[in-house]
Amino acid sequence: MKVAVLIPAFDEEETIAKVVVKSKEVAQVVVVCDDGSSDMTAKIAGSLGAEVIRHKRNLGYGASLSSLFSHALQTDADIFVTIDSDGQHDPSEIPSLVEPIATGKADMAIGSRFLRKGGGVPGYRSAGIRVITGVSNRINDTKLTDSQSGFRAYNRKAIELVAPSDMGMGASTEILLKASRAGLTVAEVPIAVSYSKGPSRNPVYHGIEVLLSSVKHLSILHPLVVYGIPGVALMLYGLYLGSTALAVYRDIHKVIVGTTLIAIGSILVGLILAITALLLWIMITLMREPAYRNARVYVQRLAAPARLVSGLACGVEARGVFGRWLDRLYLFGAAP
Repeated sequence: MKVAVLIPAFDEEETIAKVVVKSKEVAQVVVVCDDGSSDMTAKIAGSLGAEVIRHKRNLGYGASLSSLFSHALQTDADIFVTIDSDGQHDPSEIPSLVEPIATGKADMAIGSRFLRKGGGVPGYRSAGIRVITGVSNRINDTKLTDSQSGFRAYNRKAIELVAPSDMGMGASTEILLKASRAGLTVAEVPIAVSYSKGPSRNPVYHGIEVLLSSVKHLSILHPLVVYGIPGVALMLYGLYLGSTALAVYRDIHKVIVGTTLIAIGSILVGLILAITALLLWIMITLMREPAYRNARVYVQRLAAPARLVSGLACGVEARGVFGRWLDRLYLFGAAP
C-alpha cells in the first residue's frame, strides 16, 4: 500500500532535513506544510524531494493539518501519516504505526508515548498530556492513553472525515471527536519519543489552549448542558437573592443595593446563557439532521423578528451575546 507522510512545520530548519530523509526511506510520498516559517524550512524540505505547501503567514498547527489533508486527497496514496517536524518522532517506526490500518484492523492509528516503558516523556509533559487525554476521553467516550500525539496514521476514509477546522493545537482533540462521531476505529501503537529540543511553545499556554478547545467542542455537542444548566442555575440564584431583597424591603423598607444588583445581574446572565443554549441546540439540530435542512427558511422567519425585538427591548449595546447568536441564526436560515 502506498504511504504518504504529512509534516506540518514552522521554523524547523535544524530538524526538517532529518525528518524528511528518514520519512522518504519508508514512504512513497512526503509532503511538508511550511506554516509561514521565517527560516530555511521550506527550501531545505523542497531540496530533499519533499512536496512543499506554503502558508504566507503562520496560521497554526490545525491550519497546517487541514492544508495537508486537502493535499493528501489529491494523491493516490492509501495510508497517510502525520509526524512532527521537530524530530521527536522516529520515522523508522512508521511501518509499525500503519500496520493496524494496512491489515484493516483500524481506520486510524495513534502513536502513544505511554504504552512503552521508558518512553522518555518529561514529568511535567506527562502530567499535562494525561490531564488533557482524560478530558478528551470523557468528551469522546474513548480510552486512549495519548490523545495529543502528533504521530498518527489514517486511511483515506478517515482523512476525508476528520479534517480539522480548529486552526490551533486543539485540532488534535477535534480530530478525535470527529473520528468518534463518524464511528471510525482508532488503535494505539507504542512509540518512542526524543525531546532533544526544548518545547517550541510554552507548555502551559499549549495546555490551556487545548483544554479551551475541548470545552468549545463539548459545548457544540451538548449546548443545553454546557450553557443551559448554568443559565437556569444562575436565574434560580438571582430569583432567590431577589426574593430575599424583596422580603427585607417589605419588613424594614430598606433596599439592599448590592444584593439587588447581584440578583438582577444573575437573572440577566442566566437568561442570556439559556437563550444561547436553546439557539445553539436548534442550529446544531438543523445542521445535523438531513430531514430538517429544508426548515432553514422557517429559521430565518423566526430569527428575523427576534432580532428586531431584541434590539428594541435591549438597545444596541445591551443585545450582547444573545443578539449576536440571533444574527448567526438568521444568517444560517438564509444560507443556501
